[in-house]
Amino acid sequence: MDRLALLETFTVALDEGSLSRAARRRGLTQSAISQQIKLLEGLVGHQLLHRTAQGVRPTRSGELVYTHAQDLLGGYDRLTAELDQMQNSVSGDFRISVNTFLGRSVIGPLLIDLNRAHEDLNIIMRVEDRLVDVVRENYDLAIRTGRIGDTDGVGRRIATMETVLFATPAYLDQMGRPEGPADLARLKFIQHHEDQTKGFFALTRDGREVQAPIRIGFTADDPHLILHAVQNGSGYTRVPSFMIEAELQNGTYEKVLPDWQAPDKEVFAVYPSRHAIDRRRDLIVDGVATRLAEIRAQNPQCTLKAFTA
Repeated sequence: MDRLALLETFTVALDEGSLSRAARRRGLTQSAISQQIKLLEGLVGHQLLHRTAQGVRPTRSGELVYTHAQDLLGGYDRLTAELDQMQNSVSGDFRISVNTFLGRSVIGPLLIDLNRAHEDLNIIMRVEDRLVDVVRENYDLAIRTGRIGDTDGVGRRIATMETVLFATPAYLDQMGRPEGPADLARLKFIQHHEDQTKGFFALTRDGREVQAPIRIGFTADDPHLILHAVQNGSGYTRVPSFMIEAELQNGTYEKVLPDWQAPDKEVFAVYPSRHAIDRRRDLIVDGVATRLAEIRAQNPQCTLKAFTA
């Protein structure tokens, strides 16, 4: 049995001066209280109580155990109180890893606002497009899209984003606009390293799914370099549609196969433990999910689902 529980039963018995009153206070039977004290006496190897018709009183050994038990139980209460405060506080160092496009467009501004609202919070944000191991690299949280990679941490999907295939009109004028998924084989795909297309994309239309052939022409881990490649006519690529909505509207970019839906991109929160409570982490994850839901509301044509469970 839990030794702290045995010590608590012992101290309550002495405080009450009676096993029967201690039983009522602890919500146990008197025989259970007596059994717990016998267990404690067996653990320490000393008789701790004198039992009389008037109640119970400590032996010399019992007085010593009582004194130390009060210190131990008080220390444990202070420990749990501090842990509760830590769990509910928004303070201290918080290390987070985010990829470039979400970090700059969504998460970075959110973290700046959160940091300003909490004076004792120190956010350490790393913008990096590699897949990190939150446990081994000592991160409190990572936000990732597409996949979470190899990690000892826990991944939870918090949103999915609609993506779009696009290129410059000049590139499509030069190469010819594809009329169906099979025509994508004529074009070069500029791939983000997270995509890992393995030669095909699942495109859907009217509930029908087709595996479209993908010819990789360039791969990079920097979204801005990928956009630069597209702008210079090196090929087409895929991004969340909200990122380039304005450019699609003003004609800078043009959708490739506009009647077909490209695969959704999932957004994951990755953290070291499923059971650890961290108010800072929860604020950030909820904030990201809320912000993505706001983007969906601002762009009705952008299908983006947020998950808070």
